[in-house]
Amino acid sequence: MGEAAENLDQAVQVEKEEISEFLTFMLNGEEYGVDILRVQEIKGWDEVTSVPNMPEYIRGVINLRGTIVPVIDLRRRFELDTLEYGATTVVIVLRVETEGHADRTMSIVVDGVSEVYQVTSSNLKSSPDFGGEIDTEFVKGIATVDTKMVVLLDIDNMLNSRELNISDLLTV
Repeated sequence: MGEAAENLDQAVQVEKEEISEFLTFMLNGEEYGVDILRVQEIKGWDEVTSVPNMPEYIRGVINLRGTIVPVIDLRRRFELDTLEYGATTVVIVLRVETEGHADRTMSIVVDGVSEVYQVTSSNLKSSPDFGGEIDTEFVKGIATVDTKMVVLLDIDNMLNSRELNISDLLTV
């Protein structure tokens, strides 16, 4: 009876834990994730309309059913080597909350979509402290999934950063 009671206790504990779902994607051989509730759409790569005087990582804009959506290349944003876009390259369209809690639509270009993972709160760790030299402001946390770790991104912070004030740049 001891083992059965222990299994029941573990099952009850798992039910009490908060479970979040994350869409994961590949970028330079690493797996990253974003809250799946923020994902509006996943599209194959298609040409974008360039906008002058944008930072290098802003590829341009797309028209998504009448909404002008900025396209940010995460490889360039994270200062990784650039690759030619291919068959697995995708654009993930996201709902981003601004400081005033208003939503806006933005998109990121990634190497490819990976999985959707359910992560319990016990498998979610806060962003590690690397000291003052390394900035982890875009990292929401690290999720342990099976035997691997997935970096979970804080898209609100990442896509609302001061240097990425796209709404000011696109104001006509």
